[in-house]
Amino acid sequence: MKLSKKAEYAMRALLSMARDTETSTFSIQDIATREKIPLKFLEQILLALKNGGLLKSKRGVGGGYQFQKNPARITLGEVVTLIDGPFEPITCASPGRHGGSCECGISGGCGLGQTFSILKQQVDEWLGSTTLAQVLERERRTAVSFEI
Repeated sequence: MKLSKKAEYAMRALLSMARDTETSTFSIQDIATREKIPLKFLEQILLALKNGGLLKSKRGVGGGYQFQKNPARITLGEVVTLIDGPFEPITCASPGRHGGSCECGISGGCGLGQTFSILKQQVDEWLGSTTLAQVLERERRTAVSFEI
């Protein structure tokens, strides 16, 4: 199971913005350059994040994107769901969404579906409780500085 490149880029772009507390408006070009994300792809990603209520845009000179929601309140789950949709390792991990049975025909889900349902719940809980601020805090703790 792997997140899409689009979801990874979305998280990297948001983290890049959240790292820079001095700036409130971020140009697409600056983010693309800093994070090495293709510009056209980033435009699509930021538009999706804007439509999802995480960002807002400002037009004109000095325009760009701004946080609509405090980065400390944005979870990785929100970002992943906006970009990739809900996490679903196999189709019967969410039996309620698929008529209550697995493709195998076992009502209520087979053992495999039930097992992956547990994984889905754990991943959803972790993504839903991990914020951009927590990711940045991990980054700060692991950063090594050398002074001469």
